[in-house]
Amino acid sequence: MKRNTLNSFLLIAVVATTIACRAKKAIVSLPKQADSTAVSTTKKSENIKMLRANDLSFNTLSLKAKASLNINGNSNNVTMNFRIQKDEKIWVSITAIAGIEVARALITPDSIKVRNNFQSVYLKKPFSYVHRYTNNQVDFSLLQAIFSGNTIAAFMKEDAVLVQENGLWVLNGQQQDLAYRVLFNTLLKAAEDNLNDVKTGRALKVEYGAYQKVNAALFPSSIKINSIAGKQRVSIDLDFLKIESNVPLEFPFSVPVKYEVIN
Repeated sequence: MKRNTLNSFLLIAVVATTIACRAKKAIVSLPKQADSTAVSTTKKSENIKMLRANDLSFNTLSLKAKASLNINGNSNNVTMNFRIQKDEKIWVSITAIAGIEVARALITPDSIKVRNNFQSVYLKKPFSYVHRYTNNQVDFSLLQAIFSGNTIAAFMKEDAVLVQENGLWVLNGQQQDLAYRVLFNTLLKAAEDNLNDVKTGRALKVEYGAYQKVNAALFPSSIKINSIAGKQRVSIDLDFLKIESNVPLEFPFSVPVKYEVIN
């Protein structure tokens, strides 16, 4: 039981990256069509650079969101706080409605630590542990891109297929067993990421809501994540309440002596 519950929290954390908002920032309206200055569809490298140019540039991100979690049909409403040090670490804290922290995670390019306060257990694993739930091509930079609403660098390559469908950019490709399809909106920001493992049937779908301004760049006001890995079905709906970038952050993570270390 402890292991199953901890694994669920782990999956939340890994599938689960200015001026602070006291309320939501003004939503940026979608133009009817993409920027007419976009490069010709025959010039793939220039178009890829154009899409990547819209990424949010940051050193740190601090995010607070109301979240609806559904794990194999069991739903809970919680608050999730994310702190991201670019290319170094992602810190996640999950609190219940009463303000009680039920889990905390610290993810780096090399390792994953998860503290389950609900059951007083702790897990520390190499980053490759996430591949129990996802494709082997999923790495730290991909998770960071998902939580920051940025393009996934590993997909923005010359061997990908980049076309326009109904006036919108669509990126398709495959890396080993991982097939991906990314849809962009008329703001030239990601609207939807689809990842599918063609061998195992594991799938991850990320949908981005309306975008808002953060330091002259764009950040999604909401993110919906749906994951399928074998019998595991996890969905996370994040509705961001506060977004701060490039502010000093701490990433506290300690484990009480009484906690049981599990494998």
